[in-house]
Amino acid sequence: MERHYTTREVCEILGITNRTLRRWIKEGKIRAVNIGGRWRIPESEIKRILGQPVEEIRTPRAARVVIYARVSGANQKKELENQVEALKKYIEQNNWELVAVVKDIASGLKEDRRGLWKLIEMAKKHEFDVLLVAYRDRLTRFGFKYLEELFKAYGIKVVVAFQEPPKDFYQELVEDLIKIFTSFVSRIYGKRSHKYKKVVEAVEQTIKDP
Repeated sequence: MERHYTTREVCEILGITNRTLRRWIKEGKIRAVNIGGRWRIPESEIKRILGQPVEEIRTPRAARVVIYARVSGANQKKELENQVEALKKYIEQNNWELVAVVKDIASGLKEDRRGLWKLIEMAKKHEFDVLLVAYRDRLTRFGFKYLEELFKAYGIKVVVAFQEPPKDFYQELVEDLIKIFTSFVSRIYGKRSHKYKKVVEAVEQTIKDP
């Protein structure tokens, strides 16, 4: 029985984008079969276009990796660069291919981080295979599994390089916790109320006390 390739596999073999492949299918330049609602390309079609066996064209390639590094404040830029350098060494050790470095200076609680949305857009275009972060909370403070499943849906594996964050990340976590509390309190009392200010001061003091 003839083998059928996925559109992603065909794009890699032919060196074309998914958009180009779909246009070829629509224009009849390449024969495709709809299997279970998804296009599949017969091996004979790939051979016809290439003029040689698929096995001679398909060569193993290194995983394409995007580094994502994040810190909460502008005063942590040195830590941001340390993350990037450590992850570059990690890539070298695994013989992977670095295709991009995406950085954010924003709280891990924020959902509208520019870098995070850039990752999602790149994932939609299948521009990388592995998303590499130093620690789980660099990607997000909460909901790591949801983002992991999102990237998995695009065929991308999220890899956490290191298991334990350094001790200086404690201060960043404290700041995030304060933001959570102040957000709830502001909704209850309003930011201008006297009660709001007293509660926020008490929360900050409680969390920061060793």
